[in-house]
Amino acid sequence: MKQKDTASSVVRTGLTAAEARDRLASDGPNELPRAGSRTVFKIVGDVLREPMLALLVGGGILYLVLGDLTEALILLAFAIFSVVLTVVQETRTEHVLEALRDLSAPRAMVIRGGERLRIAGRDVVRGDLLVLEQGDRIAADAVLLEAADLQVDESLLTGESLPVRKLAQAGDDTKAVPRPGGDDQPFVYSGSLVSRGTGLACTIATGALSEIGKIGQTLATLDPESPRLRIETAKIVRLSAIGGGAVALLVVLLYGLTRGGWLDALLAGIAIGMAMLPEEFPVVLTIFLAMGASRIGRVGVLTRRASAIETLGSATVLCTDKTGTLTENKMAVAQVWLASGETIAITDAGKVPAKFQAILEASVLASAAVPVDPMEIALHAAGRTEVPAGSLVHSYGLRPDLLAMSNIWKSSSKANAFLIAAKGAPEAIAKLCHLSVTERKKLTLAVDDMAANGIRVLGVATANTSDKKWAKSQSDYQFTLVGLVGLADPLRASAPDAVKKCRSAGIKVVMITGDYAATARSIAFQAGIADGDVLTGPDLEALDEEALKEHLKKVTVFARIMPEQKLRIVEAYKAAGEVVAMTGDGVNDAPSLKAAHIGIAMGKRGTDVAREAAAIVLLDDDFGSIVKAIALGRRIYDNIRKAMAFIFAVHVPLAGLALLPLIFGLPILFGPIHIALIEMIVDPVCALVFEAEKEEDNIMRRKPREPEAPLFSWSMIGWSVFQGALAFALLGAVYLTAALQGMAEADTRALIFVSLIMAILSLILVNRSFGTSLAAAFTRKNVALRYVLGTIAAVIALILLIPALRVLLKFGSPNWSHFAVAVALGGVLLVSLEWLKPLANRQRAVTA
Repeated sequence: MKQKDTASSVVRTGLTAAEARDRLASDGPNELPRAGSRTVFKIVGDVLREPMLALLVGGGILYLVLGDLTEALILLAFAIFSVVLTVVQETRTEHVLEALRDLSAPRAMVIRGGERLRIAGRDVVRGDLLVLEQGDRIAADAVLLEAADLQVDESLLTGESLPVRKLAQAGDDTKAVPRPGGDDQPFVYSGSLVSRGTGLACTIATGALSEIGKIGQTLATLDPESPRLRIETAKIVRLSAIGGGAVALLVVLLYGLTRGGWLDALLAGIAIGMAMLPEEFPVVLTIFLAMGASRIGRVGVLTRRASAIETLGSATVLCTDKTGTLTENKMAVAQVWLASGETIAITDAGKVPAKFQAILEASVLASAAVPVDPMEIALHAAGRTEVPAGSLVHSYGLRPDLLAMSNIWKSSSKANAFLIAAKGAPEAIAKLCHLSVTERKKLTLAVDDMAANGIRVLGVATANTSDKKWAKSQSDYQFTLVGLVGLADPLRASAPDAVKKCRSAGIKVVMITGDYAATARSIAFQAGIADGDVLTGPDLEALDEEALKEHLKKVTVFARIMPEQKLRIVEAYKAAGEVVAMTGDGVNDAPSLKAAHIGIAMGKRGTDVAREAAAIVLLDDDFGSIVKAIALGRRIYDNIRKAMAFIFAVHVPLAGLALLPLIFGLPILFGPIHIALIEMIVDPVCALVFEAEKEEDNIMRRKPREPEAPLFSWSMIGWSVFQGALAFALLGAVYLTAALQGMAEADTRALIFVSLIMAILSLILVNRSFGTSLAAAFTRKNVALRYVLGTIAAVIALILLIPALRVLLKFGSPNWSHFAVAVALGGVLLVSLEWLKPLANRQRAVTA
């Protein structure tokens, strides 16, 4: 392979400028191809390609051609509003994502021509000598030539919360480069962070050939999951368009055959066609999803694709990373064990009993005075010890043969008095303290107990000396064991409650992590993830697809998982028919984030790669925000279904009142202008009232809907048609009664128009909730409904009280008895449907 160099092939003076230039030209820059940001024009283009919005715009243009300016302007106004709202939301999202990206590319210190140079990370080439220091972001994959107490944080690649120890390559060993993770490897990887020590490394892979680059290549082969709502919408729109077209054709034929005026018949057909054109469907879907993205944004969740909102509400499996998602991705002291055998679990570093303070203070004295290493930061936070009244005079660092470090402190109050504090691997501390066999067994048991709970254990010891001539090795001092300090990556405070809510909502929570099984099992237990099997990466590797499918039913924790295995797990769940949400923050999560139905990335700790691959970004990195987003997703989907039910129901009396006069040879009730007025009521109701409707009480106590369940089932359509049919029956009865009594045509038209408005208001109240409470229909809080009802009342009053408008609409003079009939009709319809709603709910439950 072209991009290879062995450590022995590189002179310690590094490459020459000419060699570096040639390799940069042949291998290319050390960077990954990055998708361009979505410009406003691209976002607009994406929005306009949505089939529902295309139908909305197309309907407006059609009405312009037909000469109906009012209806055309209404439709086009909704189209413009939908486009603007979506563009503003998605543009804001892109701007926030851009702000989250690093302000500049990481830089690297290299040796070229015997001189140290600070260069841009993209200019690092194969064979470059990288000088690694604490705090550096490693610019490329490399093999270590030198390492001094070097520890590297590889959590973005592996998911391990703790830094791993690194050793220099032994001689000319050219063994294959292992995967990231694990201690004592001589390889470092692009994107990881030097948390401690120094090193010198020879670059062996850059750009797409690095470990992080391989993940980028995996992403390029994946297509984001297509939203199911788009497919279901097309079916509903097709069905409604066919129905509307059939009714319009029937009107034309009936009018022409019974009355002979084919031009009037065509106009009547156009009017009913306008009423039946399902323009409300795209209004509902575009505005609900755009407004939903805005609502979810208020709880700290950015929606990069509005269509993911609906899918989020239907998630059946939530695959969560451990580090930085369930946990805080920072170390904290979790447990202390004293040599006397006493132990304590620490939940609040400020409330540690006095007898346990000595070991914490000793651990601080054994650490750097200004800590950078995550474990030493945690020790300082727990010990809360100021640097003693003395000075640090000597230190012993970690060695491969003794994994412990010591600091010697001179006392300022006593002459020739020195305190030596040591910390390190328990076995190394046991060696320093020359423990007996019995004492070692006691220590080992304590270590094993902590390790079983996923706790990283450090031994702590102290010694005293008056000799100013420092020993060659820390092993030459007489140390006394103080005890053990256990550190862990603490669970997020919001995680247990969030997991509990997910489980009550029928969502299976599964942990997928690169960390060790004991640590993963402990965190899963603390978070409240259901008891189940633990499957490790090596065991997963041995399973075929059928065996993995069986294991998915029992496994709740996947540990020591590599990036491609995360992807395989997500794909396996999808193949089993689950709707998969995947959370994560590292580069190692990106492929599975993109492959999942809903990828959820962390905004603060998350990498650019993870955020770009995800459909949703948590700005506050709070696992609890996922629950809020799921609840909002379910609410939005419910409200879409409520609006759809209303749309189906309201078009039944519209179609019926268009056909009834033709059947009985009576004057046509409504022309295009009346239909436009009714649409001015129906459209805002769909777009505003139902969108603002609050969630159902059981929204997070019910199971997710079946993955293959349609947006609008036949049972729901049947219930909606029944609502509309009952409304039509009442309106038809009033209409025929008025006709038989010889009521004037203008008065009849006004009576039926007002009665139809009352029926529409009743249908709104019925469909506001899936529940059955009549009181709730009036008392459920919805500010938008109040405004819409007030506007409708004002418009009707103006129409009926202003003579010019009455003439335009061919209405008779207002009559209070007409209002009484209209209100009574609406009341009967509302009470009847609320009384029948339990039967409809039971029927839907049976057919679901």
